Amino acid sequence: MKNEFKGLMVQGNKKFSLKNYKTDFTGDYNKEKAKDALINSKIEVNHLQERLYAANSHAILIIFQAMDAAGKDSAIEHVMSGLNPQGCQVFSFKTPTSEEYEHDFLWRHYKALPERGRIGIHNRSHYENVLVCKVHPEYILNENIPGYADVKKVDKQFWKQRYQSIRNFEEHLTANGTIIIKFFLHVSKEEQKLRFLERIEDPTKNWKFSSGDILERALWNDYMKAYEDVINETSTPDSPWHIIPADKKWFARLAISEIIAERLKGLNLKFPVLADVESAKLSETKVALLAE
Repeated sequence: MKNEFKGLMVQGNKKFSLKNYKTDFTGDYNKEKAKDALINSKIEVNHLQERLYAANSHAILIIFQAMDAAGKDSAIEHVMSGLNPQGCQVFSFKTPTSEEYEHDFLWRHYKALPERGRIGIHNRSHYENVLVCKVHPEYILNENIPGYADVKKVDKQFWKQRYQSIRNFEEHLTANGTIIIKFFLHVSKEEQKLRFLERIEDPTKNWKFSSGDILERALWNDYMKAYEDVINETSTPDSPWHIIPADKKWFARLAISEIIAERLKGLNLKFPVLADVESAKLSETKVALLAE
């Protein structure tokens, strides 16, 4: 992996701060160079996906988290467009339903996990429960957890336990063959403003904008603190976070694609080799077909 992309990984071995990561970083790339590189990277990921599907030994879980208008949807669209749909599934998580609230906070995410040989993409994820819910702790009351009938009870110990639950969840998945790739699309407040204005001014993009987005924007500093806490608490060597500079969408897409390709290559996946008996049958079948 090129240094531009290695430097975006947080493994949890030192204190993390978003201030150390530029939102407009582009490395040695310009838009045209990145466009060509993305095409090559997508081709590589497609070939690696074929091996993943054939080997049927691992699953890939790709997680996207970000502030509104950071480019999650477009990143998924552009980066994943080269994948075989038969081996790929996308889930976009919104406010939990009444049924989902009747279970623990990981339940609906566990149900959406990819099978072996497949790539699962989660647009928002179980991390909403320590991001949005940390900025709005009153949402925790909807979970009806014993001992937490008052928002004042949602204290540091509560969040410590929730981070631990997430680490345990991801450790369990990793031990059973799921590779977790986590992306935080790091967009600046200024760039978000420009993208909001674009959505308002362009009638074809009005549907993307909600008045609630402005209310959440007013809590920007609270969200940045929540993201820093999450990344510090849940980045591990097996399941690190990748901080993707998102002001330039063309660079963000390339970085995401290159990181996915690197993780897939690291699995050293091979196409299955047939047993001698089955291989002999192939030879016999070939002879029979040629003789038709």
